[in-house]
Amino acid sequence: MNVSPQLPMAAAFASLISLQVGAAFAKTIFPLIGTDGVAALRIGISALLLTIAFRPWTAKFKRHHWPSIVIYGTMIGLMNLLIYRAFLHIPVGIAISIEVLGPLGVSLLSSKRKADVLWILFALAGVLLLPFNQASTSLNLVGVFYAVLAAICWGLYIKTASTVSQLGSKGVTTGMFIAALFMVPIGTVQAGSALFTPHILMLGLIIALLSSAVPFLLDMYALKRLPRSIFGVLMSASPAVSAIAGAIILNEQLSTLQWLGIGAISLACIGASLAKKP
Repeated sequence: MNVSPQLPMAAAFASLISLQVGAAFAKTIFPLIGTDGVAALRIGISALLLTIAFRPWTAKFKRHHWPSIVIYGTMIGLMNLLIYRAFLHIPVGIAISIEVLGPLGVSLLSSKRKADVLWILFALAGVLLLPFNQASTSLNLVGVFYAVLAAICWGLYIKTASTVSQLGSKGVTTGMFIAALFMVPIGTVQAGSALFTPHILMLGLIIALLSSAVPFLLDMYALKRLPRSIFGVLMSASPAVSAIAGAIILNEQLSTLQWLGIGAISLACIGASLAKKP
């Protein structure tokens, strides 16, 4: 049966919206269990759902696969922990715009095209515009620090993701389980027994579905049917979509210059994606 090309594109964009709405919604429960508690819920419940669905214990990984799987899982956990801590101090859209500089940097630094210098300049221009909100010309440095660390982790995640993705859903699930092994204890230290109350677990399930399970399934469908360059272009809208989600769900208002900065970073991501072979 032939599949309309619009359907995989719609799936990829729906994944993006689900992911960023989940991120904004997660911030609403920071006052209840803290940033680390929310990260633990997202990772822990996602790992449980994926483990039930894909039964990773049936996989037979080779010894040389394990370093990549462990690094992959560690980066998943740290990315979530650090970006949620960034959300606590700076708007969601700004944090995501900084975070995407990680995979963008990996893409541009591995390129030998002279034209890619243009996309580096767009990204730098975007970063320089991010601090200019209505009230001042600065961002909370703690939030920026966490977002930069999240960007570094995302870059390292990209380096190992290609290896782990070749192992299929069982490899990805094993990585998520490794992330849960250290994230759940960290979250429990911050949130205590509140982390396991029915109300909080239900909120955690919603976050896990929006931020991990649904995007994972939609991305699997889209990536099998779309060139990676086109998929990358769609994902380049992450900073803008996260800013819109932050404005609607969290009432985080950004200045015109900040929107221009987010747009410049998104354009740099688009350019880097189109420069790759399909």
